[in-house]
Amino acid sequence: MAVVLADLLAEEHVTLDLRARTREEALREIVATMQGDGKVMEPDKLLAQVITREEAHSTFMGRGVAFPHARTTLVTQIVLGIGRSHDGVPFGGGGELAHLLFVIAVPQRMVTDYLVCVGALARLVRDDETRAALDAATTPAEFVERLRVGSLLLE
Repeated sequence: MAVVLADLLAEEHVTLDLRARTREEALREIVATMQGDGKVMEPDKLLAQVITREEAHSTFMGRGVAFPHARTTLVTQIVLGIGRSHDGVPFGGGGELAHLLFVIAVPQRMVTDYLVCVGALARLVRDDETRAALDAATTPAEFVERLRVGSLLLE
C-alpha cells in the first residue's frame, strides 16, 4: 500500500520556532523530534547520514524550502520531521535561507514512496497561499492540519 503524506504528519515531529543558526543545528533540532516515538533507531547516526547527504548535494529547493533526507536502515517506515524558522537558516550554496525544512528518513526499500511524499510536499509549499498559512500557524497541530488538508486536496 502506497504511503499517503497525510499519514506521515505528526505534530510531535514539528518544531515551529527553530532556534538554530546553522544548517547542522537545525537538522539536529528536527531529528531530535523524530526520536521520541521509537521510529528512529540511533538518531545520532541518522543526523550524521542526513548531514553527509546534504554536504554531497544540497536539498534546498528555493523559495525558503529544503528537503534534507537520508535513505537508511535506521527506520522501518518513512518518518517526517518538520522545522520552521522565521529568521531562516543558511542553506544551499549561495547563502539562501530556508524557512521550512522537511527532514525525511526513508527505508532503503521505499524509494518510490519517498518520491511520492516529497512530490506532494513540493506541490503544497510551492503555493504562496499554503506557505503563508504554514507561516501563520501558531501550534504544531494547526501546522499539521494545514498540511493535511492541503495534501488531501492533491489526491
